[in-house]
Amino acid sequence: MANIRRRLIINGIVQGVGFRPFIYALARDIGLTGTVYNASEGVVAELEGSPLQQQEFTQRLEGEAPPLSTIISVESSDIPVQNDSEFTIIASHDKSTVSTLISPDVALCEDCRQELLNPDDRRYRYPFINCTNCGPRYTIIEDIPYDRPYTSMKNFPLCPACKAEYEDPGDRRFHAQPNACPDCGPTVWLVDKSGDRVTLDDPVRETISLLSQGNILAVKGLGGFHLAVDARNESAISRLRETKGRDEKPFAVMVRDLKTAQKLVHLTQLETETLVSIQAPIVLATTRGNSNLPPNIAPGNDRLGIMLPYTPLHHLLFAGNLDVLVMTSANFTEEPICIDNAEAEERLSKMADYYLMHNRDIYLRSDDSVVMEMAGKMRPIRRSRGHAPRPLFLKQKGPSILAVGGELKNIIALSKDEKVFLSQHIGDLENLEAYEFFKMTIEHLQRIFEIEPELIVHDLHPEYLSTKWAKEQSLPLLGVQHHHAHLAACIAEHNLSGPVIGIIMDGTGYGTDGTIWGGEFLVGDASGFERKAWFEPMPLPGGSAAIKAPWRTGLSYLYHAFGSEMPELASLADKSTAPILQMIDHDLNSPLTSSCGRLFDAVAALSGGRGEIRYEAQAAIEFMQAARNQLGTDYSMFDLSNHDGEQIISINHIMHELVRRIESEKSLANISQWFHHSLVKTFASITLNLRKESGIKQVILSGGVFQNRLLFEGLLAELKRVGLTVFTHEQVPTNDGGIALGQVIMGQKFLSF
Repeated sequence: MANIRRRLIINGIVQGVGFRPFIYALARDIGLTGTVYNASEGVVAELEGSPLQQQEFTQRLEGEAPPLSTIISVESSDIPVQNDSEFTIIASHDKSTVSTLISPDVALCEDCRQELLNPDDRRYRYPFINCTNCGPRYTIIEDIPYDRPYTSMKNFPLCPACKAEYEDPGDRRFHAQPNACPDCGPTVWLVDKSGDRVTLDDPVRETISLLSQGNILAVKGLGGFHLAVDARNESAISRLRETKGRDEKPFAVMVRDLKTAQKLVHLTQLETETLVSIQAPIVLATTRGNSNLPPNIAPGNDRLGIMLPYTPLHHLLFAGNLDVLVMTSANFTEEPICIDNAEAEERLSKMADYYLMHNRDIYLRSDDSVVMEMAGKMRPIRRSRGHAPRPLFLKQKGPSILAVGGELKNIIALSKDEKVFLSQHIGDLENLEAYEFFKMTIEHLQRIFEIEPELIVHDLHPEYLSTKWAKEQSLPLLGVQHHHAHLAACIAEHNLSGPVIGIIMDGTGYGTDGTIWGGEFLVGDASGFERKAWFEPMPLPGGSAAIKAPWRTGLSYLYHAFGSEMPELASLADKSTAPILQMIDHDLNSPLTSSCGRLFDAVAALSGGRGEIRYEAQAAIEFMQAARNQLGTDYSMFDLSNHDGEQIISINHIMHELVRRIESEKSLANISQWFHHSLVKTFASITLNLRKESGIKQVILSGGVFQNRLLFEGLLAELKRVGLTVFTHEQVPTNDGGIALGQVIMGQKFLSF
């Protein structure tokens, strides 16, 4: 049978992940001749051989592909036979239009780890060991195609040994762009607080010693600096809290290995698999009572953020006597993580005692990703390193949109064809540093994917920095409602069609009526919505001040329910209530809110929980944890009032029931179980009414309140029990870190009208 020649254009994450040597080895194994090369449209393979050989290649292509690769599409066409004598890899073709994808940064592979710790290997204890199956990608790339001259490795010419590996298709490091060794690659060094380099043979071993002595080390890693301390040293942790301005928010820890992790936390099979995955995120797992870690790592919290070493440098830090390190982003509270050496010395001068630096530039900062298991699936809390910029895929192609997200937990999104590229976690846009990072990320993503958006989509809130930036641009704009974007994000994630019932619960979102929304039942799709039910709007005395002092919110809710007959509760006994009541009476700086997050704050504070918080949602988190993961059997239904077909969820009845339980000396655990169960039953009842009214059976849950595991799992089970089809977030955070995805498809719908 005559030979045929076929051209395959393979698109996806196929550059910088060992895909060409895979094609090379597979083609030679089958007996095909031809070529393979990188091009702007992906990896292009020209294969010449019999139809049976071509068929075998196609069958084996996806099943045997490299671990970091993702094949999105394969375009096949027959071309003239050229009678090649062998199969070869040829140089990348010049780029024109970029349509390939970039791998996220991933954890050190086992092969490289073995070499790192092998005294006979030429890369023994080399902090930058990597191969095509592991290491930096997104954070070191300047441009496409993903070749060494377009990365931060361009300043490190390969030595003869590394160049031989780089050019050998049979080598694990063939075209591994960050490939290096001690003779030709980046180096590490130690700097003291005065900025002087510490002269010694092994900076890493000295770092271990300094950590063991209680010092705070700024350690330059993959996507930025970490601040590290010995996690068994309580005084070092206290000093880190003081210098970082992080009073009580839990710290994450990095542990030597899985065995160490299992001594500190309870791990399910799914949590274990996630912990050891190539993404290597921080996993929020339930702590063990006998972990012997200092309580100031995660005060008042029954969960511990835990991760494994994911860079060679991390592995080396655990080669001594240390087995657990606090590893927190190197920044002052609410600022972006440091990535540059000079920047670190300037911004961390009051925090770090020493700096472990290196000279491989980080082009784009990237915080650690954070995940938590809920209802049997891993849910992203923060989607960043290990995941960005891997796209999400829509069911059809659409116009290019730039979505700039919200104010808190900001990420941006850019769409191209059917792909939506989500940035890494940018953070809260509350200072100049974060705002500059936001702008830089937009520019970088547009450049590396060559996307020219037709429309910018932003939040309706006029004071968000993301909104203000959008309005300064020359492109057409679309402002969208915050909770509608939450609803649309879940629709996009699951590629749903038709209207849905959206239960959207969070802390803050600018409403179309100028009030603060946050406890909404919406019916609609990406093109529009109706607000069908919401919590009764309540005064928030002092605005943001009440968010930080939940007792103020509790007082407001109590006053609304009881008026001048307001009971005297122990939780308010030492509070100066008169000025707050005057603010409410005179409507002074007391914006109205329907926020479910603020309702949680109010109930928690009145019940004897947190009256003042040190980090976001602390009162609600500790109130949830008081329930000990149980809903119990006791609950009360919220009262509903109907206004022109829309339902207002009154808080009066639930406040009276709350006070009765407080005065009956019910425990905080009992009250928490009752309140969570009451929300579950009320939410389910409202949803059933909306299903009856609309005929819609598809329900989505979105918003930061659904990071509350007890409420989320309880409501999910209840809605499924009554026959509803429920969709939840699995690829993007349910908090504001996911709304840019919703903004994208809202923009595409807008342009399609």
